[in-house]
Amino acid sequence: MIEIQNITKKFEDITALNAVSARIEEGQVFGLIGTNGAGKSTLMRTICGIYEPDDGQILIDGCLVYENPAAKSKLFYISDDQYFFSGTCLDMVRYYKTYYPAFDTERFRSLMGTLKLSPDRKVNTFSKGMKKQLSVMLGICSGAKYLLCDETFDGLDPVIRQAIKRLFIKELAEHSLTPIIASHNLRELEDICDHVGLLHNGGILLSKDLADMKLGIFKLQCVLQADAQLEEIRQAFPILQLARRGSLLTLTLRGNSADITALQAKLQPVFWELLPLTLEEIFISETEVQGYDFKALTN
Repeated sequence: MIEIQNITKKFEDITALNAVSARIEEGQVFGLIGTNGAGKSTLMRTICGIYEPDDGQILIDGCLVYENPAAKSKLFYISDDQYFFSGTCLDMVRYYKTYYPAFDTERFRSLMGTLKLSPDRKVNTFSKGMKKQLSVMLGICSGAKYLLCDETFDGLDPVIRQAIKRLFIKELAEHSLTPIIASHNLRELEDICDHVGLLHNGGILLSKDLADMKLGIFKLQCVLQADAQLEEIRQAFPILQLARRGSLLTLTLRGNSADITALQAKLQPVFWELLPLTLEEIFISETEVQGYDFKALTN
């Protein structure tokens, strides 16, 4: 488990992280969401022990990470701003083997072959997207317990993105890998993450299991027989959002499905349909309750 305890990190007069606390449990895919400049990369680098926090501490399986090689060996960090020295992919493998003795070279060759990338090819001949694929394969084969991915899906085509997501799920099940994925793209993470945290202006606004967030929040589209019936819905359930397009109403509301179905039977509407919420819609509703205008944070 990774424990982030009241971390603050400043760069001169800029506070990049402000009293950030979170827990990342083993065996889950943790999504760290935030706009550019929210502090995602700073938090990732602090988790890895690259930066020393000005206040607070980070524990990896109960041990402080900063200046602790044993704790750092459990982490593999894929930076958004990647750097590779001159040489082939196998040269990178030999380099990482000095830090990760359990690195699985044969598996690396196999995965690179699956992606149709030659392990004998020089890295400087790869495109940006190919370098990101290489970084992910190095991380997965390193034997590290926690894989930290900073905007890793940016620059990958849709087919490769889905392939890597499936690979993460497989690694989680078979090798207890715990991916931590930082992104500014909510839609990119909603089909893979178990737990999500929203980082804004250096602080965590919200950190919850995705399944828990979906419980008790519904998106309802309906056409009512009379405008007065809308007031009955208001009295029965807290309405978080309301939009009208002609006679069609779209509402985001809190409640349970049985009560909503009972109200449908009572009102006998012209049209009534419950729809699944996207991760973006869930965050909008959750953060607006806390007084934040999440629409202004999303792209």
